[in-house]
Amino acid sequence: MKTETLLIHGGIDGDERTGAVNVPIYQTSTYKQPAFGVNSGYEYSRTGNPTREGIEKLIAELEGGIGGLAFASGMAATTAVLTLFKSGDKIIISDNLYGGTFRVLDKVFKGFGISYQIVDTSNIAEVRGALETGDAVKAIFIETPTNPLMDITDIKEISKLAKKYGILTIVDNTFMTPYLQKPLELGADIVVHSATKYLGGHSDLIAGLVVVKEQELWDKLHFIQNATGGVLAPFDSFLLIRGIKTLGIRMDRHNENAMKIANYLKSNENVRRLYYPGLEEHPGHEIQKAQAKGFGGMISFVLDEGIDYKRFLTSLKLVTFGESLGGVESLICHPASMTHGSIPYEIRQSVGIVDNLVRLSVGIENAEDIIEDLNHAFREGKIND
Repeated sequence: MKTETLLIHGGIDGDERTGAVNVPIYQTSTYKQPAFGVNSGYEYSRTGNPTREGIEKLIAELEGGIGGLAFASGMAATTAVLTLFKSGDKIIISDNLYGGTFRVLDKVFKGFGISYQIVDTSNIAEVRGALETGDAVKAIFIETPTNPLMDITDIKEISKLAKKYGILTIVDNTFMTPYLQKPLELGADIVVHSATKYLGGHSDLIAGLVVVKEQELWDKLHFIQNATGGVLAPFDSFLLIRGIKTLGIRMDRHNENAMKIANYLKSNENVRRLYYPGLEEHPGHEIQKAQAKGFGGMISFVLDEGIDYKRFLTSLKLVTFGESLGGVESLICHPASMTHGSIPYEIRQSVGIVDNLVRLSVGIENAEDIIEDLNHAFREGKIND
């Protein structure tokens, strides 16, 4: 089946027992065991739940993996993956990835003896140099596009390099989703999603997903999932399956709107710098075209000094000023104080996460309405005007 069809019929398609077209919500903690040592395939919902199994099988099919695992949040999914490593291991990370990923590495896993190295993963030579420094590196963790500066990493080339050194390639595919980009097919070993975002798509759930290519990795991660217990609840699993059914048509509209907004911002005197891989002048444009079938709905831009960024953000009426992204509604945030506030100031400044940078998650509203709202905020945000 093609991706558009898998979104609706992939994984567990309906309910064989009743004929229901949707996977039922198995809102249960435990299951009756007919005899000693005998069960129907389920014994306790932390270990396995039929509704959660529905989303786990669905995301595995969509990403082209052998198995999926559903967690209570994107950070729970990321934490489970990082639990694969032990004291003395080092992980290479993209230089402007999500602040929550940096925080858990810097404030939690570093305390367990797991270190990290920040690298511009869009620069293959720089990654190669980091790998040549020793054998402590066990994985490369990348986002592409990165959050929030939309840097593009060549997944195929990074994966080849990682395999040469016998290490894992982990890709956070939240911004692209499997509708636009399939990292496992490009050579990655593990894919992570904050399913709260585009996969859920309606800003009404918190969820995380992991997909792997090899059975051994799935076995390890399933053990971690069961042992640590950060599983996705049945009702949220149901909501996530429902959200994914419309992922294709939503992502098409996100892409279409984002390109219109990017072209509008490109010629706007109030914007000093614009980050969107769909623009031909973006340094990663050609790689993005080659490894994905779209450019996504995320745009970041640096406001001109003549605009008070706080007044700009609070003057928006249609676009919601708040955390998160990937919903049907347009959302805007201030990375330096919100999503990336946990990253030290010096690092933020060095990579370009400056105070007048904003990140826009373009929704599926009429693009002209979004542009009108931005125009209003630019006018209201002008200093001494």
